[in-house]
Amino acid sequence: MRSPNWEADAELQLVGLIEFIGERNASAAARLRAMIDDAVHRVCDFPEMGRPGRIHGTRELIVHPNHIVIYQITDTTIDIIRILHTRQRYP
Repeated sequence: MRSPNWEADAELQLVGLIEFIGERNASAAARLRAMIDDAVHRVCDFPEMGRPGRIHGTRELIVHPNHIVIYQITDTTIDIIRILHTRQRYP
């Protein structure tokens, strides 16, 4: 099992997303946070479960119809690069 490594930008995106949703619906924010945490832990156990990413060397895991976790696989870690809303332009 690899360990998760959150890039600084991804952590900031996650905090901002949860705060934004939490201002409107605290329980929805808590559910989304739990979904993201669960997805990251599953990816650590099964790194190839996400689809190949739009950027070479990345993978993407849909954690909610509106949110995607973008990550890279290394020998020892899963690097969480970005939390993306599906309406955002990417890359």
